[in-house]
Amino acid sequence: MTFIFNKNLTFIKKIITMEFELDTTQKARTLMMKVLDAHSLEDVNKVPKGFKNNIFWNVAHVIVTQQLLVYKLSGLPLMVSDEMVNLYKKDTKTERDATQAELDEIKGLLVSTIEKTKADYDNKVFKNYNAYTTSTSNTTLTCAEDAIAFNNFHEGMHLGYILALRKNI
Repeated sequence: MTFIFNKNLTFIKKIITMEFELDTTQKARTLMMKVLDAHSLEDVNKVPKGFKNNIFWNVAHVIVTQQLLVYKLSGLPLMVSDEMVNLYKKDTKTERDATQAELDEIKGLLVSTIEKTKADYDNKVFKNYNAYTTSTSNTTLTCAEDAIAFNNFHEGMHLGYILALRKNI
């Protein structure tokens, strides 16, 4: 009976941890949305001297990266297009100004992708995972839970870049 109790306790702890992780992602994205809402399209497209990307690229990049880490590596379909992945994946940079339609799409995806991730996690959609070692921290992700937790680290770094960009535009 103790084994079952410990197993259930571990399961409950895992659920609470994932609720915390996904809530953290949502809060970081709320901050990103506030930056987008406070700046013009021209401002979010500016690449200040000393930077290689702009605010728009950083926001699009975190959305694409979350989709790749959590969904693609789980063998599940992405909520973003292949074109978006190719423009904003790792090792890309700002190539052109974003349009108002693209900004509107990114704002929607900031919210909808995390809402879907929460629902999919609650519905136990994440069953498989292709292990992946990150280039950022040489961390090996072995499950969707690892990917969600690592994603917060990644989004936090880019939120820092976004705040620095905001001060330099």
